[in-house]
Amino acid sequence: EAGSEDIDILPNGLAFISSGLKYPGLKSFAPDKPGEIFLMDLNEDHPRAVELRISRGFDLSSFNPHGISTYVD
Repeated sequence: EAGSEDIDILPNGLAFISSGLKYPGLKSFAPDKPGEIFLMDLNEDHPRAVELRISRGFDLSSFNPHGISTYVD
């Protein structure tokens, strides 16, 4: 809805997208909403971003993702 901050695409076509960066001087379209991580399968005919659920016990209220990277083993 408000755009992404970063994206990392795996060799298999899965894309991880970080969204919700809040930074002084940067306009926030949802200042009270925590950041999110989305997954998009670029192999699909009509790919769509799906919000990933973050594990319990994680402080979502202060989640402010800036960048994203993956490691493939």
